Amino acid sequence: MTTPNPQLDAQGNLKHFLTIEGLSREFLSEILDKAEGFLAVAQQAVKKVPLCRGKVVANLFFENSTRTRTTFELAAKRLSADVLNLNISTSATAKGETLLDTLRNLEAMHVDMFVVRHASSGTAHFMAAHADPHVCIVNAGDGRHAHPTQAMLDMFTIRRHKPDFTRLRVAIVGDILHSRVARSQILALKTLGVPDVRVIAPRTLLPTRVEEAFGVTAHHDLREGVRDADVVIMLRIQRERMNSALLPSEHEYFQLFGLTEARLSTAQPEAIVMHPGPINRGVEMDSQVADGPRSVILEQVSNGIAVRMAVMSMCLGNQNLNSQGQGELFHG
Repeated sequence: MTTPNPQLDAQGNLKHFLTIEGLSREFLSEILDKAEGFLAVAQQAVKKVPLCRGKVVANLFFENSTRTRTTFELAAKRLSADVLNLNISTSATAKGETLLDTLRNLEAMHVDMFVVRHASSGTAHFMAAHADPHVCIVNAGDGRHAHPTQAMLDMFTIRRHKPDFTRLRVAIVGDILHSRVARSQILALKTLGVPDVRVIAPRTLLPTRVEEAFGVTAHHDLREGVRDADVVIMLRIQRERMNSALLPSEHEYFQLFGLTEARLSTAQPEAIVMHPGPINRGVEMDSQVADGPRSVILEQVSNGIAVRMAVMSMCLGNQNLNSQGQGELFHG
């Protein structure tokens, strides 16, 4: 018997966005197509559409974030939702309140969607399992597990430069072992039909049996790993790894795995360079690459707003449909 996908409602529509896993190519393509339509909103004099007017979105970020939290907030406001940003350091959670009690108290304030980032893997799934039926949960990053909206904004950025996923060679470089971003990226790339996904890292930063587990090719030499690649995605190296015997030093890491123009020269001439941010310049890549013509890093940030608008509107729109029992999703 097939287990129902907890992200979908009874009609098969998106209710929560917790992980890429279990979603079809058609579903991911629908998110990308909707995001395409939202790009133009940023160019309008009034950067708002009324799709989620009257809805309340709460941002629960138990880990520090700038890009993700800010783009989620902008996305919700551009959809005309009301946004509640909780300062976790001064909230009741910091005084010992459980996550479930926090959820229940905010539900009592008629919050419609929670955007959650947490250091513990599975937190978003836990909240989705315990939330009221009308509430949507969006995972903004949980432990080492998943960061699905980051993966989708990366897919969106790739598609705008390289429309045919089925012909791409994509290289992901850095701390694969601890990266929720890499896991979600690999799932999305494979689901969208990318035939050649490579991971490049020191052996200490690769999961065991990574090739069999993820369906990728592993490399330990950067120049060879990015050879003929169409897309090169650099991951952030967390500095605490330098103190845990997983890496030698920032200088030595850069000498072997830092992206420079010379090392990038083995990739395709039209290859694009990506990074989820924030960049450690001189560790993951040098400034010449980060600010160079092949970098699309700032595009990723802009595209993140459109992609998160797409995800939020799909979840909240289906919520309207289910609660009202009619085909008109939004009130303008």
